[in-house]
Amino acid sequence: MAYIQRHMESKIEELSKIWPAILLTGPRQSGKTTMLRQLAEKENIGRKYVSLDDLSTRELARTDPKMFLQIYSPPVLIDEVQYAPALFTYIKIYIDEHHNPGDFWLTGSQIFRLMKGVQESLAGRVALLHMSPLSQREIIGAPPRPFTTNFQELLQSAQRVKAMTTPMLFERIWKGSMPGVCGNIYEDRNIYYSSYLSTYIERDVRELSGAIDALKFSKFITAVAARCAQLLNYKALAEDADINQVQAKAWLNILETLGIVFLLHPYSNNVLKRTIKTPKLYFYDTGLVCYLTKWSSPEVAEMGAMSGALLENFAVSEIIKSYQNVGKEPFIYYYRDHDAKEIDVILEGDGKLCPIEIKKTADPDKRITKAFSLIEKSPLTRGTSAVLCMTDSLGAFDRENLIVPIWLI
Repeated sequence: MAYIQRHMESKIEELSKIWPAILLTGPRQSGKTTMLRQLAEKENIGRKYVSLDDLSTRELARTDPKMFLQIYSPPVLIDEVQYAPALFTYIKIYIDEHHNPGDFWLTGSQIFRLMKGVQESLAGRVALLHMSPLSQREIIGAPPRPFTTNFQELLQSAQRVKAMTTPMLFERIWKGSMPGVCGNIYEDRNIYYSSYLSTYIERDVRELSGAIDALKFSKFITAVAARCAQLLNYKALAEDADINQVQAKAWLNILETLGIVFLLHPYSNNVLKRTIKTPKLYFYDTGLVCYLTKWSSPEVAEMGAMSGALLENFAVSEIIKSYQNVGKEPFIYYYRDHDAKEIDVILEGDGKLCPIEIKKTADPDKRITKAFSLIEKSPLTRGTSAVLCMTDSLGAFDRENLIVPIWLI
């Protein structure tokens, strides 16, 4: 079993010197607790560890939070804190009395519920971070870097990252990014994902929504996976799972709450009035998508009908992770108008919009960049654009349009 160093470690250490509480959210098994326990050992200050997955401990935290904090006094790491929202008020009282940076490290796998409790009780006292499954830069041991279309930064990065062939990249897409699989803790990927679905996802869905029909939910999450990198369509998802649209909306909301999927919203402003308002749907982990949609090997996934969608999902999720891992919020969108003209990704920052296309080709055609003119009516300046593809090395069509290998994200 190998621990893979996480990019977020330095951010946690930095914030612990300033903030009395840090809340780390993210899906189960993404490595939150493992990383924080590693950091706690490194601190060497005797930080206690307690998990609210333990039912008797959870009961104490719920019914007598004051006593709970006496037993597990700071500095403390409290795992799965969403199970005892009553704790937040007492954590607030403790923080206001003691003012010690780094007293509370909290984790939770039910993101939106936690945010609600935190905003009500710990506003201004807690630093919020989100951890997704491993990024490809973490897997290969490359330094953290938010994705950018700045040529010089990409050039520096290219000198540190080993190039990957298309089969190698699809092996990564198929295998997925869960630490349990990438760290070789579980050798059989299929058994891992099967257990992950039944042990964690179904259990958490049941907890958040009451009784569920496991068979229908299995059909639903498979339908969601089959539509990754597509416009969100509740009607189609509901039909596939034999449920109504209200149920489909509730279940998708839960998958988002659990950090399994995320939505990419369309870019629009007052000038671009013809843009559509439907978000696109992505998974944080492409391995789960491949498992649910039954691609039996990386080779089959690469040649299959979903290969383009899998590649787009992988690229978009890697861009998102590259920002999350340094504690930054990614301002990332897509563009599509009523004439079905589309740009896969738009990165916004420093008053500029950087359009990006994702293509499963090693030799992209410059005509792809014509789509980038769609955003020229925007009040923001158009920045350097890029075609993310399967090319061997970093290149460019011209000064404004780069050719960037997906392994360089």
